[in-house]
Amino acid sequence: MNGASREALAAARERLDALTDNTSVDAARLADELAAVTALLNREVSLRRVLTDPAQAGEAKAELAQRLFGTQVSGEAADLVSGMVRSRWSQSRDLVDALEELASTADLTAAQAAGTLDSVEDELFRFGRIVASSTELRAALTDRKATASAKSELLRSLLGGRAAPATERLVTRLVTAPRGRSLEAGLESLSKLAAERRDRMVAVVTSAVPLSDVQKQRLGAALAKLYGRQMHLNLDVDPEVVGGIRVQVGDEVINGSLADRIADAERRLAS
Repeated sequence: MNGASREALAAARERLDALTDNTSVDAARLADELAAVTALLNREVSLRRVLTDPAQAGEAKAELAQRLFGTQVSGEAADLVSGMVRSRWSQSRDLVDALEELASTADLTAAQAAGTLDSVEDELFRFGRIVASSTELRAALTDRKATASAKSELLRSLLGGRAAPATERLVTRLVTAPRGRSLEAGLESLSKLAAERRDRMVAVVTSAVPLSDVQKQRLGAALAKLYGRQMHLNLDVDPEVVGGIRVQVGDEVINGSLADRIADAERRLAS
């Protein structure tokens, strides 16, 4: 997103945070409602264009949204959508992308309230690794001929009772409504969103052998100092890793032994 859409999304995020700070608001239900609006506007291109038409007054678009959604979703969801269409969007599709992000954020907020956000982060990462290692599973989950209900049932058999409810909801929505994204890209986006919920960055750490608790703590602390933000470590083991460890933070990749990297981080911080 750029320009007006970035500003509109930032305002929508603030409104969502204000809503979900109220403990009387059911964040999981709000997530489902926002996802339903996302699906509708993704299908109905003409409606989406009307709701983002810069030639129309913001208040008129908000009133239209209230008429359309006010009886279909909760007052909180309808108000949130109405506020979003009042804003100016660079492209009509940006509104749908923003709604989808808010739906996922609402689910992550529900997980945070339930004390399961850490589990959701880890489960999203592990599920991504499982998909990457199984061509059959990936084919089944991305098969365009398979129905959404069939994919949902497959995910229920894989995740039901084994993962946090928010994880199952997030992955199911991604698989049944990918909106042109690859499964891997969608899971990566959800993982980053989960980390941002705690104002943390994600470091994917691949080591030749499992790291000890002390090593994980030292590495997390060193990376947090380097990047100036809390760091969530997604851990993976691969005996073929050259140098003992590989750390990826966003687009930056660090290779080398754990001891060397920590020592280098400490030297850079001291300089």
